[in-house]
Amino acid sequence: MSALEVRGLTRRYGARVALDGLNLNVEPGDIYGFLGPNGAGKTTALRCILGLIRPNAGDVAIFGETHPVKRREHVGAMVETPNFHDWMSGRANLEIACAYAGLDKGVVPGALDRVGLADRAEDEVRGYSLGMRQRLGLARAILGGPKLLLLDEPTNGMDPQGMRDVRELIQSLARTDKLTVVVSSHLLYEVEALATRVGILRTGKLIAEGDVRELLAGPDAKVEVGGPDMAALGAALAEIPGAIVEGDGEAGRISVSLDGISVADLNTALVGRGVAVDALAGRGRSLEDLFLSLTGDA
Repeated sequence: MSALEVRGLTRRYGARVALDGLNLNVEPGDIYGFLGPNGAGKTTALRCILGLIRPNAGDVAIFGETHPVKRREHVGAMVETPNFHDWMSGRANLEIACAYAGLDKGVVPGALDRVGLADRAEDEVRGYSLGMRQRLGLARAILGGPKLLLLDEPTNGMDPQGMRDVRELIQSLARTDKLTVVVSSHLLYEVEALATRVGILRTGKLIAEGDVRELLAGPDAKVEVGGPDMAALGAALAEIPGAIVEGDGEAGRISVSLDGISVADLNTALVGRGVAVDALAGRGRSLEDLFLSLTGDA
């Protein structure tokens, strides 16, 4: 059973289509990176999933439950920048959240400790840094012991240290608390360091989804190729469809971008042309490289 399954989710605002038949599949245990530029529809999708706004079409199931209220039973969320009563302490803010949710306020100390705010629990939130507010938002999201956590731009506006702290906290929640986590972000490098699976959104449509390692090792990866006869190697590479020579790579190697062929295909083609190869190393690519290649903005 999927942790989250979205089929055909559509949301319009007048003539503008914010979500266009969106399909998502998040498996239990995933840290799922929901990627896309600002305005791609990420926040709209999360709001529809949570029932905060009504979609024009489509279905949402959370651990198999499709009822718009019942499906939220095992969900914790932080959508956009979390708001609090600034004149109250962190503990008091969470106790109010418990009262609204019908939870015993005895869960508050554990949540504060889990996000590293136990020693600041009695401080007024007005004195919290942005990173601490994000942590308090995470504490509020996990109060009810959710199985699925939906986080919208959890590191937005934070400095690099704050980003790393929140990233490590999310990984710890997924690993230790056995949570499935969906993290939406436009910061591709940040999600690359965090997610196990990703979905890439563009203008309301999902254009790619899958395991991070598999997507980054796809057929349009980049490689460094070397051989004893570099002139013959360069000539052969120029003849192979899908092998795009970018120039000199490391010493004694040629940098090649692969378009529609795999590294194995490239090696086979070179051997078939009688060209000796003594180095064929993947340079890898980033999620940013992948995103730009998929959207045609490279």
